[in-house]
Amino acid sequence: MTRSPVLRSPIARGVDALPRPQADWAYFFDVDGTLADIELVPDDVRIAAEVRATIDRLYDVTSGAVALVSGRSVADIDRHYPGARMPLSGQHGVEWRDADGVHRTSTVDTRRLDRARATLAEVVSRHPGLILEDKGFSLALHYRQRLPLAAYCHRLMKAVRDDIGADFSVQKGKRVVELKPAIGDKGTAMLQLMTLPTFATRRPVFVGDDITDENGFAAANRLGGSSVKIGQGKTVAKWRLRNITELMTWLHKAR
Repeated sequence: MTRSPVLRSPIARGVDALPRPQADWAYFFDVDGTLADIELVPDDVRIAAEVRATIDRLYDVTSGAVALVSGRSVADIDRHYPGARMPLSGQHGVEWRDADGVHRTSTVDTRRLDRARATLAEVVSRHPGLILEDKGFSLALHYRQRLPLAAYCHRLMKAVRDDIGADFSVQKGKRVVELKPAIGDKGTAMLQLMTLPTFATRRPVFVGDDITDENGFAAANRLGGSSVKIGQGKTVAKWRLRNITELMTWLHKAR
């Protein structure tokens, strides 16, 4: 089971406290909560055109050293970021696609999820407002509309994981709990992408907002890079910005 890194306070807050983003860095962005506001229904998330324009500009400035790293599937990232040119990593690194369009997946016995899928679907049918998101290699139970059921959802997902075995792990997030392959997290996802020639010799910077991004922050820090936490909460990230607007303001400084 993937262990979350030890949390600590960030060392720099706000756009003016951060160094200017450099063209020779490599950038890794979470999607939900980082490039788009979190919505009550996951499918309602929208990445604003001006945000996409900023990320596309950064892609050009860095000669392609930009990637999206998400818990969403690669196909789902495509739906929310149409025409994405950059590499994409989905489902916490279980699947990824490079800038040439080559798609790879880890070896996962998805048949193990069948029993879990049936159990969770039955629970969702009895509790309107809960949402089961089937990503193929992982299952996410969203309780954004039923916050009083948070503790119940976490207990349920732990029980389901115990039933199907240690090859899968429970991942907590903002108003969601997920059953995913134990081999993947956003740190390993970033390390996979760092093997690509465009990224390999650069200083990585990981940007995210959630507990699911902490392994990405830690991996970037270990490689001598850095990390940016969007919003509140304890973190291992070195820098903090308040919201997406501040992130876009900072990225516009890249030259």
